[in-house]
Amino acid sequence: MDGYLDGGFWARWLLQRGLGALYLVAFVCALNQFPALLGERGLLPVPRFLTHVPFRASPSLFHFYYSDRAFRALAWTGIALSTAVVVGLLQAGPIWTSVAVWLVLWLLYMSIVNVGQTFYSFGWETMLLESGFFAAFLGPDHIAPAPVAILAMRWILFRSELGAGLIKLRHDKCWRDLTCLYYHYETQPMPNALSWRFHHFPKVVHRAGVVFSHFVQVIVPFGLFMPQPIAAISGLMMIAHQLLLIVSGNYAWLNWLTVVLAFSTFADSLVPLPAATFSPRPLAFEIVQYALALATLALSIRPALNLISKHQAMNASYNKLHLVNAYGAFGSVTRERFEVVLEGRADASEESWREYGFKGKPGDPRRRPPQVAPYHLRLDWLMWFVPLRGFGRPERWLTRLCEQLLDGEHAALGLLGHNPFPDGPPQQIRALMYQYAFTTPHERAQSGAIWKRELVSELFRVGSAGSTPLAASRAGASA
Repeated sequence: MDGYLDGGFWARWLLQRGLGALYLVAFVCALNQFPALLGERGLLPVPRFLTHVPFRASPSLFHFYYSDRAFRALAWTGIALSTAVVVGLLQAGPIWTSVAVWLVLWLLYMSIVNVGQTFYSFGWETMLLESGFFAAFLGPDHIAPAPVAILAMRWILFRSELGAGLIKLRHDKCWRDLTCLYYHYETQPMPNALSWRFHHFPKVVHRAGVVFSHFVQVIVPFGLFMPQPIAAISGLMMIAHQLLLIVSGNYAWLNWLTVVLAFSTFADSLVPLPAATFSPRPLAFEIVQYALALATLALSIRPALNLISKHQAMNASYNKLHLVNAYGAFGSVTRERFEVVLEGRADASEESWREYGFKGKPGDPRRRPPQVAPYHLRLDWLMWFVPLRGFGRPERWLTRLCEQLLDGEHAALGLLGHNPFPDGPPQQIRALMYQYAFTTPHERAQSGAIWKRELVSELFRVGSAGSTPLAASRAGASA
């Protein structure tokens, strides 16, 4: 098996440093956002969650004790250990130190994810956890690379890519008639600065892009387990596809994680550098490798069956430890973009409404969409889902956000990009539903705006007298 991987030093080197960097990003994101979203005074407080969800249903260190101070200690520990991985400190140490640190990173981040509720319900959370777990068994730089762990990384990549490709073909017909990219760049969760330009590419380019996506995600994954150089070529094609997604949108660390996993296909013989020399793997570590292989095979049964099922799940974990999961993305593509805009006013005058700005999601039509990935703006992402769930009763976290803005809560304001009330909180907040669309090149040349928007309806208001019912009428006014 070692010969099949053709060395594996560079594959392991890139996997460990790359995953360490992504764990660092994940812990920094948590440190900056978790207390405001899920802390003691958060939008969905963890202490309340822990009172009705037992440990066996959602394993987490926070079941033993939670406070915002304890959370910050955990996050800083994750940051310190991730940094040690990135700079290579652990890879120079004993084998069992490397194993232990990676398992601690996995445990710490799993403790966050398992109490993160809807704010941590994204597929790339479980994908990062699974990758971090298997990284524990790659071994440090001076030990011969462990083939089981490297193949496990390719197996994650295979399920992620093939799962995404199959769920596209099985669901939205625009993936089959090659038209999905007509809409995708405009309606994706969080466009970036180049999304407007990608949207205005000729339709033939969009159709060719869908064909390329199908080829990379449905055909190429089978090359991951072929001899070299086919495996490496397959990995490079996946990297090229992910780089296109990186420059055209913001998907947190999903695309970067896929790029890192594709490094598992790299062979030492393809790198024009002297071959590395290794110490043999200890017998105990070899036994662990065989046990890991058997456990992975057993856990792979349900995800493999999911791939061939006509009722394929897009993202699913089959165990509470988030190991060997099912993956997939964009089984359907929305044709229109709707955004929830929050406004406040300090008095009863209808002319005094002022708009709050978010850090990443569309708001002001003239604002250029920022590039934030691999950083993950969790509140902005969830705001994208609100219109997709209809015009019914708003979710508790959204009304709680409005209530905290009325109270001038510093943590809640820190989740936003612009506070229109620097001198004191407003007396009332309303949520409006707008339909957004990219401007045409001519419209952008005239107005300088990236977006044009039309008011659809008012969803609710929150003020000193509480919240008002949802508005059912369409406003139809342009802004």
